[in-house]
Amino acid sequence: MKSKFISLLAIILGMVIIIFPVMGLIGVSSLIGLSILLISIYLLVVGVSIIDYNKSGAILDLVLGIILLLLSICLIFHPAILGFLAEITLYLAGILLIIVGLVSLINNRQSRYAFYTGIAGVVLGLLYIIIGTYIANPIILGTLIGIWLVISGILKLMDN
Repeated sequence: MKSKFISLLAIILGMVIIIFPVMGLIGVSSLIGLSILLISIYLLVVGVSIIDYNKSGAILDLVLGIILLLLSICLIFHPAILGFLAEITLYLAGILLIIVGLVSLINNRQSRYAFYTGIAGVVLGLLYIIIGTYIANPIILGTLIGIWLVISGILKLMDN
């Protein structure tokens, strides 16, 4: 039951983040902050759900989720921070997506599809950095995070 809930949560959050950039209603810092917020929610839920059988992985997910939650709140509510982070924000989001992918690889070794979820995070994080360097379009960058969340949810559903 937990696994299906987490899978559906990832798919829903991924769809939300894919839809928001298309609507173009929020700015770059809010978009990146929202993307990181959705990843942090996902990591916090996963951390709580796996704490029974994988304490080290759960602690890693929870700590990373809290760090991402704080970062997302700062980006959403304090636009001046974006000025400070303007040069590294795109790289930071890509690096965090790579880290989340690696954590997924480490935490879910027994899962049949966890390898693909982790690889998708790493590949999309690298794409995020490459595309962010050359395009810097928040719609495309937010969509990459949404794609990762949808892929993670679908693969988690297939694993059940």
